[in-house]
Amino acid sequence: MQHTIPTRSEADPRFTWAVTDMFESDDAWRAELARMRGLAEQLASYQGRLCESAATLLSYMRLVDDVDRAGDKLISYAFRRTDEDTRNPVYQEMSAQAQNFLVDLSKATAFFTPELLAVDEETYESFYREEEGLEHYRLALTRVRRKKEHTLSGECEALLAAASQLGQAPDEIFSMLNDADMTYPDAVDSEGNSHPVTHGTFISLMMSPDRTLRESAFRSVYGVYGQFRNTSAAVLSSQMKQLQFFANARRYPSALHAALADTEAPVEIYHNLIKAVHDNFPAMHRYVRLRKRLLGVDKLHYYDLYTPIVADEDMKVTFEEGKELARKALAPMGEDYLKILEEGFSNRWIDVYENQGKRSGAYSAGVFGVHPFVLLNYTDTLDDVFTLVHEMGHALHSYLSNHTQTVTYANYVIFVAEVASTCNEALLMQYLLGQTKEPRRRAYLINHFLEQFRTTLYRQTMFAEFELWCSEQVRKGEALTAESLCAKYGELNRQYYGEDIEPDPEIALEWARIPHFYYNFYVYQYATGFSCAIALSQRILREGKPAVDDYIRFLSGGCSADPVTLLRGAGVDIASPAPVSDALKLFDQLIGEMEELTAE
Repeated sequence: MQHTIPTRSEADPRFTWAVTDMFESDDAWRAELARMRGLAEQLASYQGRLCESAATLLSYMRLVDDVDRAGDKLISYAFRRTDEDTRNPVYQEMSAQAQNFLVDLSKATAFFTPELLAVDEETYESFYREEEGLEHYRLALTRVRRKKEHTLSGECEALLAAASQLGQAPDEIFSMLNDADMTYPDAVDSEGNSHPVTHGTFISLMMSPDRTLRESAFRSVYGVYGQFRNTSAAVLSSQMKQLQFFANARRYPSALHAALADTEAPVEIYHNLIKAVHDNFPAMHRYVRLRKRLLGVDKLHYYDLYTPIVADEDMKVTFEEGKELARKALAPMGEDYLKILEEGFSNRWIDVYENQGKRSGAYSAGVFGVHPFVLLNYTDTLDDVFTLVHEMGHALHSYLSNHTQTVTYANYVIFVAEVASTCNEALLMQYLLGQTKEPRRRAYLINHFLEQFRTTLYRQTMFAEFELWCSEQVRKGEALTAESLCAKYGELNRQYYGEDIEPDPEIALEWARIPHFYYNFYVYQYATGFSCAIALSQRILREGKPAVDDYIRFLSGGCSADPVTLLRGAGVDIASPAPVSDALKLFDQLIGEMEELTAE
C-alpha cells in the first residue's frame, strides 16, 4: 500500500503545534499588526530627543521592550503559519507583511545608536542616578556604547549602511551560482542505473554502500565545480575583501576581530580551537585507518568518508517511543527539566509529521510570553529521535531564558545556541550505549557518535582554519586565486585526514561549494558548541545535581552575561583549549572501543 502525504487540513491536530496560543485567529493577528505599526511610529518620535533626559531614555527603552515582547509573537505566528504549508498564499502574504514590519522597525530605530553614543560619559552616568529604573538597562546600553570606537560619524554610518547591501553581493552571487545555475551529470551505480545528483541528494549518495555510485557522484559534483573554479575563487575573494573593508572602516584589527565582537567572544577562542584540534590529529588519523579497514578497501578515497562503516540497524522508533526514549535519556537533567519537557510533549509545542507543502528539516523557535514551537518531519527512525532531543534542547533553552529573564535579556547569542541541543544528543547517545550490550548494535551507535565528532568538530574546524587563512591573505594584500585556494584546501585535508587517505585532486575544490564561507566566521561555533556540549554532558553524568543546577542556570541566562561567563558558570571554560581537548579524548576512547568491537 502506497503511503500518501496528507494535506495540512488532513493532519491530526494532536500532532500539530498550537499556533492559536499566540493568536486566536488571522484577524486577531492583523489587528495586532496595525497596533504594532503604531508603536513603531511612537519609537520613531523619539528621534532627536532620545537623551534629552534620563526619563526620556527610560521611556524609550520600556517602549522597545513592549515592541520586542509583542513583536516576537507577531513575527512568529506569521512564520509558523507559513511553514505549515509554504504554498499557502494567505500566509505567504502575512510573512511578507511581517518582514516589511521588521524593515520599517529597523528604519524607525536607526537613530538609537548614534544618539546614545553622542552623550558624554558624565551625562550618561548621571542618568542612572536620576532614574533608578534605567539600571535594569545598563548592560544593554553599555553593550551599545562599547562599540563607540568602532562607530563613525552619522554621515559615514549612513554611507556604510548604504554599502552594506553591496557587502551581501558575494553571498547572493554564490547562492545563484551554486543553487540555480549549476547542474550535475547523473551518477551511475555498479549496475548501470542513473541517479540524479543535486545538493539535496549528494550526501545521501555519498552514504551509499555502492562504491561505484559514490565515486560517480563525487566526480560528477567536483567536475562541475572545476569548470567554475576561477569564478568561484573570484566570488570568495570578493567576500573576504568586503569583510576586510568593513573591518578597516570600523577600525578593527582584522575581519575576525570584527566578526567575533558581535558575539562578545574573544578571538583566542578561535585560535585555541584550531590548536587543540591540531594537537589531536592522531585520533582522526586513527579513525581514518579504522574506516579503511572496516570498509575493506586497498585505498581509501574521500568519497568513502560518509558511508557507514557498520550496517544500518534499520531501527523503527515511533513518535511515542521516541518521546519515551527522550524522557529516559534526559532523566539525569532532573525533575524540573523533565517537567518542562513533558509540558512541551503534552501541550502541542511540536509539529510532528510531514504534510504537503510543509517546510522541510527541523527547528525550534522560542516565543517570549508564550512557549517554544518545534518543527519536525518525523519518519520513525533513530535519527529522528536524535533530532527530537536536539530541538527540544533548543526549546527548553528558550523556555528557561524567557521565563527567567526579562525580554531585554532573554535572547541568547548563537555562540551558545548549539550547546543546549547537542548536550541533549550526547545524553541520548550515552543512554543508548548504556542500554546496549550487543556488539553489532553498540558498534552502530558508536559509529554514529564518531561521525558527529568527525563532521562537527574536525571538519568544521578545518573550515574555520581555511576561512581564517583566506581572510589573512586578503589582509596582507595577497591574491586569492583558484590555484592558491585549491593548494591550501588540499594541504588542510592532508593534515586533518592523514596519510591513509588518497589525495583525490577533486577534494581540493570542496571550498567552492561550502556556503558557510559566506557566513562571516560563523562555522567555528559548531565546533566550540559541540565541545562544550560534550563536556557538560560528561559533567552531568559524573556529578549529578550540582552539575545540573549549574547547567540550568546557564540555560536560564539568556544574554544576561557574555557567553564565556555564562558557560563558565556551567562549569566549562571555553576560553581555554580544555573543552575541545577533553571532547577529543572521548573521541579517541570511542575509536578504541570500536576497534575492539570490530576486531577480526
